[in-house]
Amino acid sequence: MIRPLRLLLLVTICATSSLAWAAEETVFVEAESFREPGGWSLDTQFITEMGSPYLLAHGLGNPVADATTTFKVTEGGKYRVYVRTKDWVARWKAPGKPGRFQLLINGQPLATEFGTESANWFWQPGGDVELKPGEHRLALHDLTGFDGRCDAIVLTKSSQVPPIAAKELAAYRAKGLGLSETPTIKKGYDLVVVGGGYAGVGAALSAARMGCKVALIQDRGVLGGNGSSEVRVWSMGLIRRGKYPRVGEIVEEFCDHAKKSPGTADEFEDAKKERIVSAEDKIDLFLHTFANGVKKSQPARIDAVKAFNVKTGEQFEFWGKLFVDATGHGTIGAQADAAWEMTDKGRMGMSNMWTWDEVRSPTTFPETPWALPLTMKDFPYPVDHHGQWFWESGYDKDPLQDAEGIRDWNLRAVFGAFNAMKNGDGAEKHRNAILTWVAFIGGPRESRRLTGDVVLTQEDIVSKREFPDGCVPSTWSIDLHYPKKQFAEKFVDNPFISIAVHDQRIDRAYGYPVPYRCFYSKDINNLFMAGRNISVTHEALGTTRVMKTCGMMGEVVGKAAYLCALHDCQPRDVYESYWKEMDKLLQLPGKARRQSLSSDVVIPADAMSLPGPPGLDPARMEGVVIDNRDAKVSGNWTSGSGLNGYVGYEYLYASANSGAKVKYSWKTAEEGLISFRLIYGAHENRGKAVPVTIQIGNSTKQVLVDMTKAPAGKDGSHELGRFEVKKGEEVFVEIGTENAGGVVHADALQLVKIVPPVKTPAP
Repeated sequence: MIRPLRLLLLVTICATSSLAWAAEETVFVEAESFREPGGWSLDTQFITEMGSPYLLAHGLGNPVADATTTFKVTEGGKYRVYVRTKDWVARWKAPGKPGRFQLLINGQPLATEFGTESANWFWQPGGDVELKPGEHRLALHDLTGFDGRCDAIVLTKSSQVPPIAAKELAAYRAKGLGLSETPTIKKGYDLVVVGGGYAGVGAALSAARMGCKVALIQDRGVLGGNGSSEVRVWSMGLIRRGKYPRVGEIVEEFCDHAKKSPGTADEFEDAKKERIVSAEDKIDLFLHTFANGVKKSQPARIDAVKAFNVKTGEQFEFWGKLFVDATGHGTIGAQADAAWEMTDKGRMGMSNMWTWDEVRSPTTFPETPWALPLTMKDFPYPVDHHGQWFWESGYDKDPLQDAEGIRDWNLRAVFGAFNAMKNGDGAEKHRNAILTWVAFIGGPRESRRLTGDVVLTQEDIVSKREFPDGCVPSTWSIDLHYPKKQFAEKFVDNPFISIAVHDQRIDRAYGYPVPYRCFYSKDINNLFMAGRNISVTHEALGTTRVMKTCGMMGEVVGKAAYLCALHDCQPRDVYESYWKEMDKLLQLPGKARRQSLSSDVVIPADAMSLPGPPGLDPARMEGVVIDNRDAKVSGNWTSGSGLNGYVGYEYLYASANSGAKVKYSWKTAEEGLISFRLIYGAHENRGKAVPVTIQIGNSTKQVLVDMTKAPAGKDGSHELGRFEVKKGEEVFVEIGTENAGGVVHADALQLVKIVPPVKTPAP
């Protein structure tokens, strides 16, 4: 359904850790601005939800090192202390207080243990403290290692309790931190990219290499999004194929090559991604920068994106000609009042994957009464020491306004599972087990989808509907996730284990070309989108959402942005007026570059060579080779690639007597004797009498082929016969299934001219 944008109050922080105001001195300290975070992690996922980044004590059951900073007071005396925090399991009325931590002032802990009250973010009172004028030391001291969280600390002489309501809290925070009303202006950009996942990185690199000045804004400290070391979803989706086999070369430069998902942090190569982006002098990279609004002087156009640095508090405005929403959540589009959709129920959820290992000696793990009460039968055993993608929840929960709740439920599931392994019915088997990693950054799959001029559907994809602007090959099956019934009954409200249901009617070798018109907003004239928030239905998202496919969207958008900057036009104009130019751009190597918008393209020596298909390349084979992709196909055929030696991207197979047919056509360029050869893969289940009809002009001949026998010719070819042809004559070869006696295999037709040997005259 189409939803109106829910107005979100997004606040910013300041690098100054404290400031006194009014007659009664008040000190406001942002936890995320602590000078030394210690073992506490910066969590920026839920700013739109709770108003700020915060520090998280994610220690996997081992208390993390203290976060420390200093503050000053000008007036001595008694100060009341408040800490903005929450009891993160209280919403489920779970026993225990896993998020407990202390506040230390000058090395002395306050009597209050924080993180022990309220299911919602609030100001937990910490009592009074006597302070002398001058500088004081402040520390967050974790007590559990189980995800205690702190947003801010207030020390005040006022009797006023800090406000909780979003609007009042924003004003209070701004006053306490002395936030400047004048942001730092960043201007002169041809393209502003918001989101540093695969889509955003692909867009930034692609545009910069075409001469665009680019700002790349990422709220985290690493690039890659779900494909970073923080989330560890390996990069899936095939690249460099289809109509534009150069698309994907940029993705190939920066993608990970992890052997497992989640795998290890090193396998996801965060440093490589940042190094490749930083090497481009036309990209200004802004890590730890959260985009929290837009500026518009016209209803259908964005002038600037507003943002702030989540660690220093510096506020920015990024002014540009064009913008890319690569946030995954369609955040910029929604803030700009672009049309968007979100499936109400049954969305794909959020994953928080995890890993464990075994050591030589027995280990202990704290009891977790607050976690989900699991036994070993309540979850799939984490084979190979990995809790994989299917540790997923939130199908019917709000992925925008309840994202923290979804993540926290996942944490309760993971810790409950490991508790069952260590302290429950799996204890004997897992005496030496240790928990090595749990993702506290969630890997979301689905939320908003911005609306473009084309909304791609499942039927478009499986029927191979041809769009003239089809350009990004999607090769993943239509992969939709649902709660797995076996594990859903105990937690009906929010199951945490999913199952993937695949629609395999996808061209997984060549790829279904997703149209360019899915990559820009239909009503915000200068807004592109790339990634999982493009213009598709819920079902179609099942195939377009994987990392490498999203990265290729970015590549296409970057090149389109170049044309927009060059011609001073909008994204829609690229399709309507400049598609011939776009077609040429999409055929350039990924490393091709120009120094400015108007300069010539330079192709460096280390550019990738043009890729061929995964099978035998028809262009490198003898004679004329007509692949099944270039034939007329009727009836119910299935594509396959399991038998080696096929031509092109795959072969087709169909049941006997199914009525299915494949018809190859060829117009002769010259007369001569031609060897007609059928290329197929032999198998014991293939037909022994596959009918093949050859029509040359008005002459017709049928040949029966035993496909259980391996072809004797080169490249898996079987000669059907040799026939004289005339120049310009129409030739047809049709493979049928009638009385074939088994499965019929259709791959390619090869036509080779027979050149008679030159006779040497007698001496």
